[in-house]
Amino acid sequence: MNNLSEPFDTHCHPHCERSTGRHSWAEVFSKPAVSDCRIRKTKKITSDLCFRMAFADNIVDIWTNYFGQNSLLQPLWDNLRLDYRDYVRSPLFPIVLTVSSYFVFCLPFLVCDIVGDRWPWVQRFKLQPSQRPTASQLLHCAGVTLYNHVFLLLPASVAQWLWRPPADLPDQAPALLELIVGVIGNLLLFDFQYFIWHLLHHRIRWLYVTIHAIHHRYSSPFALATQCLSGWELITVGFWTTLNPVILKSHLLTTWSFMVLHVYVSVEDHCGYDFPWSTSRLIPFGIYGGPSKHDVHHQKPSTNFAPHFSHWDKIFGTHADFSFCNAVR
Repeated sequence: MNNLSEPFDTHCHPHCERSTGRHSWAEVFSKPAVSDCRIRKTKKITSDLCFRMAFADNIVDIWTNYFGQNSLLQPLWDNLRLDYRDYVRSPLFPIVLTVSSYFVFCLPFLVCDIVGDRWPWVQRFKLQPSQRPTASQLLHCAGVTLYNHVFLLLPASVAQWLWRPPADLPDQAPALLELIVGVIGNLLLFDFQYFIWHLLHHRIRWLYVTIHAIHHRYSSPFALATQCLSGWELITVGFWTTLNPVILKSHLLTTWSFMVLHVYVSVEDHCGYDFPWSTSRLIPFGIYGGPSKHDVHHQKPSTNFAPHFSHWDKIFGTHADFSFCNAVR
């Protein structure tokens, strides 16, 4: 056994300046060495705690500024209303926004249709794998769409530009939650309106033959078929899309967001693909119809009349959950 007066090897706390050394028992149990280690450890803990408290205070300040007084969307809105004021105030802006969005959203699905079997990993999600749009079908739909936009939407936009004064731009942006609720509200209202319109145009033969039949020219829909519509149907859809935000008193940023999202989900419904990131797969409980449900409507036109959601078809007994050709899951 070592004599208490003899020195021996021991280790101090890792935060001490001396990690190893020769010490006597008296040195080991002396208060200055122990206090030095504890002081350094306490300082480190205090420093970490101060940093975390400062970080928490910054988070609280950001949360208060954006969700209490301002909106997360305020920087975006300020940029639009100050730097692009003349453009976004024009009555033509919503038309340009929706038309350009339509062709941009159609492009990826159009590429998938053109490439075809050369991308087998994409074709796995084709709802009707044996059906692919031909060049003549794509040109027909593009021609109908361009004709409607040039001879119907453009004159209506110019007339609106001359008749309607430029829109007032409020200083305050909508809260993020307000925008989300507003977009969903506009989609739900449009869903009800078009469900009734769609149902009547299938049940009344004259309406179907005169107005809606052109849209059912293809039993296997594709993206460019989205706006392969008669002039009356396109005007009706455009009227509701423009009127609904006025009815719901939506902020302009909410209105534009609704218009762009509405164009996207309409293209997605007709794209002919049921990808894992499709809207219907992101929204649970079968609330949203999506491409597979609308594909069924084009195969069996007496079902699935609602453009987006599923509840009206379930209430009226027109809901169908099957498809003649299922995509690989």
